[in-house]
Amino acid sequence: MPRMIKVSGLIGLVCVVATGCTPRQVLGFGWPEGVTPQAEAMRQLWTWSVVAALAVGVLVWGLIFWTVTFHRKKSDELPRQFQYNNPLEVIYTVIPFLMVVVLFYFTATTQNYVMAEEDRPDEVVDVVAFQWNWEFSYPEHRTPDGQPVTTIGTSSSTPLLVVPTGSTIEYRLSSEDVIHSFFVPKFHFKRDTFPHPDKNNQDNVFQNSIAQEGSFVGRCAELCGTYHSMMNFEIRALSPDKFDRYMDLRTRTNPATDQPYTAPEALRAMDCGKLCTPHAVTTSAFDTGRPSSAATTSGS
Repeated sequence: MPRMIKVSGLIGLVCVVATGCTPRQVLGFGWPEGVTPQAEAMRQLWTWSVVAALAVGVLVWGLIFWTVTFHRKKSDELPRQFQYNNPLEVIYTVIPFLMVVVLFYFTATTQNYVMAEEDRPDEVVDVVAFQWNWEFSYPEHRTPDGQPVTTIGTSSSTPLLVVPTGSTIEYRLSSEDVIHSFFVPKFHFKRDTFPHPDKNNQDNVFQNSIAQEGSFVGRCAELCGTYHSMMNFEIRALSPDKFDRYMDLRTRTNPATDQPYTAPEALRAMDCGKLCTPHAVTTSAFDTGRPSSAATTSGS
């Protein structure tokens, strides 16, 4: 038995090391790291759910091995029967029921937290998806000509959605054509964008806050047509003071162009290092100039 325990422990250690995971990934049971409090709440739900599942598994495996080891057939005598043991049957029923209730409670609590919405968010962004790019507008910030500050992606540039860290951000989603899906892997959250969500009674709003500065790739997670795979964007999370500077520039006229500052122009003017890179750093735009393969035909 001691030798078996040592061999089992060695096999387990090799399995953990061979995965190439960091200690954080092992302790998180493979759950990827997020950048929002909502993502952290989901990670905790996942981690403790796995711990509970493993505890139940260890108990069941222990009972199985205990039965196999110490209750092997010793004679032809019929062993004691328990099919009419009412207390044991009550235990078998009550314990699983309590487990389901506890799991449901924590799942519902986490879901309510992730889906919660404040009455007065710090920033509001209108997200419009279209084949095959994105438009981001800030209705509470206006350019000199009175229009909302807007960033529109093109075939040659990936749109940057610049937001402040530590602030409640509200995303209002809609689509100009087919169904798309707003997905940021680091948020651990996605939501479909529909045409005319107000007319179809669809919940197209969600909120979150980003805990750290950085650049995070965003994607369309709904198959929406030929160039669906290239329908990407980038979240650029800046500290509140940098964001205020960015938005101050976006609401002014660029003297070099006599037009309102674009997102790349504003970031370039801020000159704050990597965070102010005027183009996406987590993804790239679709190369529309790549050569296309010509179909060949043969025959008489």
